[in-house]
Parts: sequence; structure tokens; C-alpha cells
Amino acid sequence: MFTSPILISVPTKDLKRAYSFYKDGLGLSLSFPKSDGSMPEPVQFDLTTGARLMVVPTGGFSWVLSGNAVAAENVSECVIGVTASSNGEVDALIAKAKAAGGRIASAPEQKPWGYSASFADLDGHLWLVVKPHTPS
Repeated sequence: MFTSPILISVPTKDLKRAYSFYKDGLGLSLSFPKSDGSMPEPVQFDLTTGARLMVVPTGGFSWVLSGNAVAAENVSECVIGVTASSNGEVDALIAKAKAAGGRIASAPEQKPWGYSASFADLDGHLWLVVKPHTPS
């Protein structure tokens, strides 16, 4: 079992743009903010107590991949899933993503597993937001 936070790393073509999307657009908190308010390096955002998102410039991402290629644009090898506490929270996060320039992949709707929607960030990374179905 892991005792330290899980770090999810995603490549970006434009670090400043991705930084603004996650910080200003989605309202994520920086894991290690700088006292002067400038963009930290590395750029990491808190997702939950046990998970962080690190945004890495595509050119510098290759050291992590050990010879593997970065996925082509519009190819999703991984979906970042987050749970919401209400249908309204799903709707709000999808609205924030859209307002920040993200692409809505699937509009909010009730599914057998819960109320869910998905969006792609500015680099095409897919996010699933779901309010899980609560059995009666």
C-alpha cells in the first residue's frame, strides 16, 4: 500500500496555458505555491488528500517515459476520474471546464453507475466526473 500521495503526470504543449486552465479555470489548489504568487516548478495541483496532478511540458516529459512515445493528440490511454458528492457538483465542474476552454466529451446524464460527464483539458487529456449511484 502506498503511504504518500499518488502523482498523476500529464504532458502539455503549453505549461502556462495548462497552469491557468487548472488553477484559474477549474480552481485547483497548487500543492506547492510560491510565496510571490508566480508559477512554481514543478507545477503540481492537489486533487485529493492522496492524489496530485503534475503538468509537465511535452519536451521534458520524455525522461519519465523511458523510451515510450507520448500519446498522439486525441488518443486517451488513461482517463482521470474524480467523484462528486452531488449531481450539481458534476454540472459545476463540467461548466468550469467548458468556460476555461475544455472540450465537453459527454454531457452530464444519469447512467447505470451514477450521474456522470466527461471533458478533455486543453491538451486532450480526458477527465470523467461522476456522482456514483447510491444503492437503495
